[in-house]
Amino acid sequence: MQPTSIDPGRKTVLVMFAGAVLAACGPSEPPAPPPLDISVVEAVQRDADITLDLVGQTRGSTDIPIRARVQGFLESIEFSEGRPVEKGQLLYTIDPAPFRAKVVEAEGRVAEARTMLANAKADLDRIRPLAEMKAVSQQDLDGAVARYEASIGNLQAANAQLDQAEIELSYTRLLSPIDGSIGISAAKVGEFVGAEPNPVVLNFVSRNDPIRVRFSINERDYLRLARLFVERHEAFGDDAAEDDRADLTLILADGSVHPYKGRIIAYDAAINPTTGTFTMEADFDNPTGIVLAGQFARVRGVIERRRDAVLVPLRAIAELQGIFRVFVVGEDGTVQLRVVELGPSIGNLRIIEEGLQAGERVAVEGLLRLQNGSTVNPKVVDLASLEPDDEGEGS
Repeated sequence: MQPTSIDPGRKTVLVMFAGAVLAACGPSEPPAPPPLDISVVEAVQRDADITLDLVGQTRGSTDIPIRARVQGFLESIEFSEGRPVEKGQLLYTIDPAPFRAKVVEAEGRVAEARTMLANAKADLDRIRPLAEMKAVSQQDLDGAVARYEASIGNLQAANAQLDQAEIELSYTRLLSPIDGSIGISAAKVGEFVGAEPNPVVLNFVSRNDPIRVRFSINERDYLRLARLFVERHEAFGDDAAEDDRADLTLILADGSVHPYKGRIIAYDAAINPTTGTFTMEADFDNPTGIVLAGQFARVRGVIERRRDAVLVPLRAIAELQGIFRVFVVGEDGTVQLRVVELGPSIGNLRIIEEGLQAGERVAVEGLLRLQNGSTVNPKVVDLASLEPDDEGEGS
């Protein structure tokens, strides 16, 4: 039986029908993905204090060395090391015997000089009337006057030697010059002190309330700080400028913030030409005595104030080959890539000098997934929730 032939035109129709059936039964195209959920914040405009952290070292507001001013054997130590002492409190005694002997010797010379003066005065009193009667020569009178005046000088010299001996004797008792805390003694009882290589400076008494911090600032930042003082002085007078000087924060080695503000109290007369830095000192109240002399700490101060600065979180800023950008999200969710010029950092915020207006919304997450012109679903978050508790350094 011969196979039935199919008309070519009919065959074409069948093929097309089969293709349509297969296409209808095949998988359909997936729907477009929904827009990304992206957190955004509004750029804020406000006055901003630009701060600078400077490394410094603490010292007592008064540090006085306890120095052995005479040589001798240390006889006693009259204090507890590391404890508070009061002004006038006895700290050390040095063997006074040699110095008492000098005082006794000086007292003997004073007595001898007084005797010589008495004899000279008696001779003068006897010769003066005789000279008036021409019973003795003028030469005899002149000699008596000279001996009397020389005796006065000898007595004065003897008294000065006695004073010096008594002063040296007083140096054998070393007293605290101020109220403060005393450290560990550099010499022990029985040790010879007051002459190298033996100890000369036996200890230090420090006043740690207030505690003083010495730090250095470079010339550029000094100029910014000085201009701020001038600006405040011109606007508000001396009181406002002094308030600015009190707005210093002390950050300790463990990162904690000292609870008391500091005030600049001293500074150099000129910038050091060798280092190019300007040295300053600030005092911080320290009633609990937690901060000790010799610690390293950071001093944070305001060096510039920006009026109506535009700020965004640091996490909203992307960098590519030295160009800084932000992704601005419009009301309709459209993303616009914007090149910006940056200012100083303030905590985890950054001042935007150019390229962004206050109130515009910028993305703070998913920056690697965003493209210019793409559409997102913006989720507005509060800027305050992104700020740290403690403002960081501005630069």
